[in-house]
Amino acid sequence: MTDSPAKITCRNIWKIFGPDPSGFLARHGGAPTLEQLRAGNCIGAVRDVSFDARAGEILIFMGLSGSGKSTLIRAITRLNDPTSGQIILDGQDLMKATPEELIELRRHKLGMVFQHFGLLPHRDVLANVAFPLEVRGEKREDRIARAMEMIKLVGLEGRENYFPRELSGGQQQRVGIARSLAVEPDVWFLDEPFSALDPLIRREMQDEFLRLQRLLKKTIVFITHDFEEAVRLGDRIGIMKDGELVQLATAEEMVTAPANDYVRAFTRNAPRERIVTIGAIVDTAIPAPASPVISSATKIGDAAAQVLASDTPVGVVDAAGRMIGAVTRQRMIAALFTGNRA
Repeated sequence: MTDSPAKITCRNIWKIFGPDPSGFLARHGGAPTLEQLRAGNCIGAVRDVSFDARAGEILIFMGLSGSGKSTLIRAITRLNDPTSGQIILDGQDLMKATPEELIELRRHKLGMVFQHFGLLPHRDVLANVAFPLEVRGEKREDRIARAMEMIKLVGLEGRENYFPRELSGGQQQRVGIARSLAVEPDVWFLDEPFSALDPLIRREMQDEFLRLQRLLKKTIVFITHDFEEAVRLGDRIGIMKDGELVQLATAEEMVTAPANDYVRAFTRNAPRERIVTIGAIVDTAIPAPASPVISSATKIGDAAAQVLASDTPVGVVDAAGRMIGAVTRQRMIAALFTGNRA
């Protein structure tokens, strides 16, 4: 994944709400402070955000309400035009795209799923899923065949003639996902798609989402406010605050090396035992014993019993089977309960 090319490249994205946003940005050298924004009666919903979304990656953005995560998605897709910045999709500069080109991109390359399902109540499941293909002008038999394929993919086969009111919340969300996938998007944007669901159905939908990603290998930009959901689904996580991207990293990097106190507070209750690997806490200075040994990729929660039961350090090997150090009982306790390496 780290070697995958960038599918989307965003550089210095600003989205300012207020009087004359472009002029305001220019008057402040393209980088106004929060104080300057407030003094100018402006809101910096997205402030100088840059990142790459890699091909086949699930990239999570999260933050508190008002942090700018949803505005960022709308800026990238130009549902709300950015005040300034650069957005490159497969080499095409979206900031220079005409309205007609944007329509074609949304019809063919960009899929979107939002928290509110937006299903058409007077259409059954099949017609809802086929709707974007109908808008695209595809033949009826082709769009019906494609819609049925997507309905089967999300596990709703047999319910294609149901209306939205006859479906549970989780089933309605599956219809929204199927409809989004019907156009075979290259990039998939999901804005808190599971937050309206109860915990059990939400877990099921996360499982379904991961299953679909294993099959489809889409480039996905996913918004959530739930760190556990981000850890479970994301390859990398971006934390936003006051419109700024504070840190973009793997969950493990974020937990073990938070960029600042805000990220540290945000990840304080993270399930460390399911995030941190043995490789992050290995002591390379300890002479490694011949046995026992454990893989550096093992989560500390899975290795805890073995390490804590051992009176001697447990050796650690990398992916190639090379001994790289050891983990002591004290180091494991520190990693599990205090966030330190000891």
